[in-house]
Amino acid sequence: MPQYNAYGDNYYINVNLSTELELPSGRDTLLHFFEQVKKQYPTMKNFYNREKNEAILEEDKDQGNYRWVSVEQKRVSTGYVNPPTLETVMEQQSFVLDLIPYTLSVSPLDCEALNLMFGFDFNYRGNHNQLIAETLGIVPALERMIEVPGARLIAHDPSITLALDDNCRTQCRVNIEPRTTAYHIRTGEYPEDHLSVFLTIRRYGSLDGQQTYVSVLGELYQIATQLLDNYVVENVLLPLQQAISIK
Repeated sequence: MPQYNAYGDNYYINVNLSTELELPSGRDTLLHFFEQVKKQYPTMKNFYNREKNEAILEEDKDQGNYRWVSVEQKRVSTGYVNPPTLETVMEQQSFVLDLIPYTLSVSPLDCEALNLMFGFDFNYRGNHNQLIAETLGIVPALERMIEVPGARLIAHDPSITLALDDNCRTQCRVNIEPRTTAYHIRTGEYPEDHLSVFLTIRRYGSLDGQQTYVSVLGELYQIATQLLDNYVVENVLLPLQQAISIK
């Protein structure tokens, strides 16, 4: 399978299952779910609770690559930061999705959306907005706007969303997120911060027929890798990587 850890300074893959109904919030139920995850991945030892009832289990972040799983009121998420292989993170996410129906009582009917997201971070000290414009361009109808005398580009975050089927249940989104603010441009002080590129494949609605969360995830991975290989890597990731390397 293709690997994508060569593109960007950090690379991560997240899966989010959003439900229509609230998930069980009982102490015993949640602990049983996380204990099953920890049993499968013993290095996931850091367990804590954030505000708004978000429980999280994760590996140590200091090592640079780590797994994590979280449960919120109406969402279960799992991801891997800088996974060694695509197979490794797919195996983890499939395990979690396979566990959810039995431990958290989430039926195929109770699916609001299943998301698969590939994220790529580039460390860059400078005006992210200007870099994006110079490297990837601007919508032709707006190109001359940056020629306004004395103007400086302070916001440019391109995104596109496409429906991949007739009923618009499967959608993909590519968006680029700069983190340069007007303050940075005004002062000329640019911290080294992440410029991020996200590819998200989202499947809306209850599952059909004999589908399972794991089988749908496999379909989303197939779509995502095709889009990355045929469009995103060559036209977005590599140009940004090359432009940053010569700055």
